[in-house]
Order: sequence, then C-alpha cells, then structure tokens
Amino acid sequence: MSKTMAQILESKFRAAPVVPLIEADDPAIAVKTAKALQAGGLDVIEVVLRTDAALDCMAAIIAETDGVVVGAGTILTVDDAKAAAARGAQFIVCPGLVDAVVHFCQENDLPVFPGTMTAGEVQRAHCLGLETVKFFPAKLAGGVPMLKALSSVFRKMRFMPTGGVSADNLGEFLALPSVIACGGSWMTPKAAIDAGDYDAITNLAREAIALASAARP
Repeated sequence: MSKTMAQILESKFRAAPVVPLIEADDPAIAVKTAKALQAGGLDVIEVVLRTDAALDCMAAIIAETDGVVVGAGTILTVDDAKAAAARGAQFIVCPGLVDAVVHFCQENDLPVFPGTMTAGEVQRAHCLGLETVKFFPAKLAGGVPMLKALSSVFRKMRFMPTGGVSADNLGEFLALPSVIACGGSWMTPKAAIDAGDYDAITNLAREAIALASAARP
C-alpha cells in the first residue's frame, strides 16, 4: 500500500526535521534555490505566498525537481488553499487557525499545519482533529518555555515552530520531543539569492542538518 503524504512528511521529518521557506517572484530563481536546498539535504520546502508569482514559483519547483515535497505557506483563506492545491501543493501551512481551511484540507487529504500561539488555539486545533500544528511566531510567542507548557497539557499534539527560529536556537527547539520539525527562512537569505550564491544556501542547509543531528542523535 502506498504511503499517504502525511506519512511521507513524517518520514522525511525524522531524517531532516527542518523546513526551509522560499519567498520568490521568479520561478527560475525559485527552482535554483530549491535545488540548492536539496543538494544540502533538505527536501521538504515551503513556498510562501507573499509575492504575486508565488504559485508559479511553487509549480515550477514541483515540475523541475525530483524527490522534493513542496508545500504552500502563508495560506490565509479557503480560496488560497484551493488555488495552491490546484497548482500541486503537497501540504498547506497557515499563519493562523481557520476552521474552513482545515476542513478543506481534511476533505482533500492534504496535510495542513495551521498557526497557533495560545492554549485556546491549540485546543481548537485538537478538537478539529489535528495532531500537528505550526507554532507561530515561535520566538515572540514564548519560544521553548511556552512550547514546554503547551506540550505538558496537549500531550499528543506535535508542533512546528516557525518565526524567529535560526541556527542559533534550532537545537533548543528540536530538543523538545513534541517538536516534529522547525521552519525558517534563515537558510534562504535574500542577499545570497540576489547574488546567485546558491552554494551558500546549500551550506546553510547542511549546517541546519548538522545542528538537527546534534539535537537529535
């Protein structure tokens, strides 16, 4: 029996619990960035819908890479989710928790990671049948201490901290058993992309994997 996308993601997160974010308005540059990340060992990528060409960039990565799981981030509405799914998004990430978006993804077997930062939001996600949520903005929302507190209450919930996660604190977040992966844009710095320095992106991906391995030997 073939694996579901949720199972594929879980397997990939066990190998490399880091999700780099790509913000791009040029599909060719988005593909080069994705390939640089993959060369560094990261093959789960979130393309954030923060430019007019974001969906084109996401679709290009899906079409021009092999073995990369590509999701759409910054999904704000059901229409956003529908548009991303129509272009091939393999998972959905939201900054907040919107029931209608969650229901659409559940009805279409599309993994969804809605953003939460309070106990009330996590409890609502739990009641919607979710087992994994985004914790956003992770640093401003209380960081590791807040996640420890939430995890003590919601013992079966897993979290994907994003927002303020960097090479400096990645290990602290990944040391928590309830954290399934961390997302961040520190591996795709604008300066390196503008300069065409894709080797730098590959090196940042490798560094992130090394930090993750140290946190989870």
